[in-house]
Amino acid sequence: MTPTLTVLAAAPPVLPHTAGDGRLLIAVLLAIGAIVLLITKLKLHPFLALTLGSGLLAAVAGAPFDKLLSSFSTGFGATVAGVGLLIGLGAMLGKLLADSGGANIIADTVLSRSRTKALPWAMALIAAVLGLPLFFEVGVVLLVPIVLLVARRGNVPLMRIGIPALAGLSVLHGLVPPHPGPLVAVDALKADLGVTLALGLLIAVPTLIVAGPLFARVAERWVGPLEIPESDTPVEPAKREHTPSFGAVLATILLPVVLMLGKALADVVIDDPKALPQRVLDFVGSPLIALLAATLLGMLTLGRAAGFDKARISETVGSSLGPIAGIVFIVGAGGGFKQTLIDVGVGTAVSDWSSKWHIPALLLGWLIAVLIRLATGSATVATITAAGIVAPLAADMSSTHAALLVLAIGAGSLFLSHVNDAGFWLVKEYFGMSVGQTLKSWSVMETVISVVAIALIMPLSLIV
Repeated sequence: MTPTLTVLAAAPPVLPHTAGDGRLLIAVLLAIGAIVLLITKLKLHPFLALTLGSGLLAAVAGAPFDKLLSSFSTGFGATVAGVGLLIGLGAMLGKLLADSGGANIIADTVLSRSRTKALPWAMALIAAVLGLPLFFEVGVVLLVPIVLLVARRGNVPLMRIGIPALAGLSVLHGLVPPHPGPLVAVDALKADLGVTLALGLLIAVPTLIVAGPLFARVAERWVGPLEIPESDTPVEPAKREHTPSFGAVLATILLPVVLMLGKALADVVIDDPKALPQRVLDFVGSPLIALLAATLLGMLTLGRAAGFDKARISETVGSSLGPIAGIVFIVGAGGGFKQTLIDVGVGTAVSDWSSKWHIPALLLGWLIAVLIRLATGSATVATITAAGIVAPLAADMSSTHAALLVLAIGAGSLFLSHVNDAGFWLVKEYFGMSVGQTLKSWSVMETVISVVAIALIMPLSLIV
């Protein structure tokens, strides 16, 4: 199947593959080690750390610096062109959802129909639905006031509903496009986005059940009773004269998912690029068109329905782009680093090593992502780097197995969030926990997600 995400074709390697395997290994270890130190010890922005790491990689591998710039620029440009547009559209849709009150509509509707015993499952469902268009940090900011409100009203232990909410956001963030990590991995591995989305949802559901409502009971015992902290964000949403309807909000959120899944289904069922139905579905199901359609629809079903005039809608959409500039630059620099890894021959060497050591490609991708996640604390950096290293392994894979490799890397990138991860501190402060309590709850939950996901992906690869 043709890749659906890459906008610019990957350029041919421009750096000479002259380094031996030993020298390449040293180059990779030094480059990744430098990136880790720059991010964790010197607190350098990941964009600069990845850029400097690319230069160190090429220098140690023996590549001329005049070729390095071309290789890094090619990777940066191709990644931003393919992924940056989608991140921007996703941010616009998420901002419309937040500012219009659509998130509260989803939460209020589901919670009003849930009994006390079903609240953990309802919270996991809310987080999963809202997690489709929202970045993790935005989802946390929106959901925490709702979690605190429900815990206070229902006299429910905070961990019992807090863990399912966090699990829903985290599982979607790591496994399901159009979040930045999975998008970058899809682009790097030339996987089919629709197939990745379908398999990602398939893996996400049981993973969320285990890491959310089921693990919440364990986390509740480990952490003990928590005092419900006062939130700076009002837990009682302001009453609006106009609000979007539940059906309109849900339809807007799910539209890009339905369109992309429709394209993937057409590729399997019709499998004729010249057939008109497949051509139409290929067009409307491409990620750019699907997200663009959802964003334009959201201006009506979310913005106009909330009483926003044209100027307010324009302001809302425009204000969504500023906060994601850093993410786009990090992703772009990761693409440059990925291209440098490929062009100096690291990917080919890893492919040779994996065949000699008989390590399955899916497990190798997961392990590399786990190690980089533990070292840097960044799921995005772990995904980008691991995808670049194992990219050649996906060259001869079917579209299904390439998608599973994307998911394996995404699962590895979530492993054991700890003190070097900004998400760790975000959760700690919002829930008013100590470092030890956060490690027992949030950190273990992230590890459960990672391990359960790869435990499902490996046997699934033998079936599909």
